[in-house]
Amino acid sequence: MSVRDETSAEGLAGLLAAEAGWAAGSAGIVVLKDTRVTVVRAGEVVVKAHPSETDVVELGARLVAAGALPGVLLAPLSERVRLVEGRPVTLWPAGEPVDPADPGGAPWEEGAALLARLHAAPIHPPSLPRHGGPARVRRAVAALTERDDGPYASAVRTITAAYAQSDLDAIGHRAGGPEGHAGDRAGGMVHGDWHLGQVVRYGGQWVLIDVDDLGVGVAAWDLARPAAWFASGLLEPEWWGRFIGAYLAAGGTAVSADDPWRELDVPARALTVQLAATAVAAARGEGRPLDEVEDALVSSCGRIARLTSSR
Repeated sequence: MSVRDETSAEGLAGLLAAEAGWAAGSAGIVVLKDTRVTVVRAGEVVVKAHPSETDVVELGARLVAAGALPGVLLAPLSERVRLVEGRPVTLWPAGEPVDPADPGGAPWEEGAALLARLHAAPIHPPSLPRHGGPARVRRAVAALTERDDGPYASAVRTITAAYAQSDLDAIGHRAGGPEGHAGDRAGGMVHGDWHLGQVVRYGGQWVLIDVDDLGVGVAAWDLARPAAWFASGLLEPEWWGRFIGAYLAAGGTAVSADDPWRELDVPARALTVQLAATAVAAARGEGRPLDEVEDALVSSCGRIARLTSSR
């Protein structure tokens, strides 16, 4: 359900700012995001309104998990889940995000090391749910296929053909590598939606944010998005090398040191489908042709569909 189904983004922003103790309508209230979630910064507090269908019990467990891993995950200001206009709401300290205009200067090594530490952490609390990565793929494809018309029809068919080859339950929650390998951690901690936008500097150190999809699963999922970008030719080999090298150097166990793609190949294909579906939906929503990046992602889906069907 969109925020606009219940109230305007501006109206919700004021209500969320009030939850942070910030007077509604005061200068300094900034809407950082308004999609399925609405994120508002009020002073040094970030307030996040989650989708109305969010499982509040599971979200509460994820808040507890974040608080239990200082230095890895940004801890919430409170483990209490509030309700505002029917939306679960959480409060967080404001951190400094990665500069999206400088990917080469981004904290690839630091982000990789944080993932390695997360993947090695004991599961706490025991009620932590499965991670939400596969559900994100399903939502992206479902949103794309609500209609299949006009100049985007071919791209939609290509993406859905690649999606049809994905076993999301297997790659999201069970191991994909050889039995007994370290990457077979079917019960490890997984962020579920890792990318550089999920890393901020707080208190002088880099930490992971956004626990919406945090849970139990196969750790290779967290490496799959940069792997998908790299495989699609959209991530510089140098940056990919820095990332995967730092992950292994930090003791990361999601992939094999001798052949990381043994574990990464299948989840990277699923993330390629998600990225392509989201990209085409955005282009269609704006009524414009696919740009170079979007076209590259769709082309990757075409290769996935052809290679998988030929096996």
